[in-house]
Amino acid sequence: MKNQESKKIEEQFEFRSVRTEETDEAAALEQKCFPPNEACAPQFMKERIQAAAEIFLVAVDRGNGRIAGFLNGIATEEKHLRDEVFTDASLHDPRGKNIMLTGLAVLPDYRGQGLARELVEHYVQRERQKGRKRLVLTCLEEKVEMYRKFGFQDMGLSESLWGGEEWHEMFRDL
Repeated sequence: MKNQESKKIEEQFEFRSVRTEETDEAAALEQKCFPPNEACAPQFMKERIQAAAEIFLVAVDRGNGRIAGFLNGIATEEKHLRDEVFTDASLHDPRGKNIMLTGLAVLPDYRGQGLARELVEHYVQRERQKGRKRLVLTCLEEKVEMYRKFGFQDMGLSESLWGGEEWHEMFRDL
């Protein structure tokens, strides 16, 4: 049973796969939501959408048609996230049982309303139905608790060097 907050979000947003004509909007959203050293370059975002649009979930504001947030990644048989998934869309295996999440982003105007949590829950439901087994992500220390609330478990420090930061690797079994 969905709570009132979830119902309100469901009314305000359409959750669906990204469309290729939304590539520029998604790339711009990424640039607004992440510092330059962490953001996916527009060319890599374009390549990821071309290779794995069905893995890229957007939340579109029904009122203005604007993408308010997204969650994306690539499918693979790998068990740990490596930095190459951020820049090499050819690593996507549509039959892969695991998803390496490469970005959860919500525009500032839409934060604090539970949209990130709803994106994760919609993603989990959709990918579970496809037979996926696990979601894997890396995040900064200050985001670990948020992802725990979303059902992820912390595996400790990652080997990732993306953006020159120190990352925690987390997973959620589906």
